[in-house]
Amino acid sequence: MEETVSDIESIEAEAEKILQSARSRANEVLLKSKEEASRILSSDLPLGEVQAECQEIVRRAKEEAKRIHENSVKQASQIRADADSKIARMAERLATIVAGDSSR
Repeated sequence: MEETVSDIESIEAEAEKILQSARSRANEVLLKSKEEASRILSSDLPLGEVQAECQEIVRRAKEEAKRIHENSVKQASQIRADADSKIARMAERLATIVAGDSSR
């Protein structure tokens, strides 16, 4: 039973690492886009072009951050679903053993 708890904790920790990594990557993308936008704003381009390019960079960065986050949420969800399945199989096996039918 302790092994099951340990397995669950390690699965949850892995899911949290994936989510944290996604958050970190999304923040990096946004930071880079803001830096690029600042660089463009400080250049000698006509203001209308600069603003349009900045908006496009920020839009793409937000899309990328959203995609990364959604993929990570899916991965974490799948890890949790796999953990639930493992727990159910372990519980069934333990119940069988306790009931005296250890042939399974």
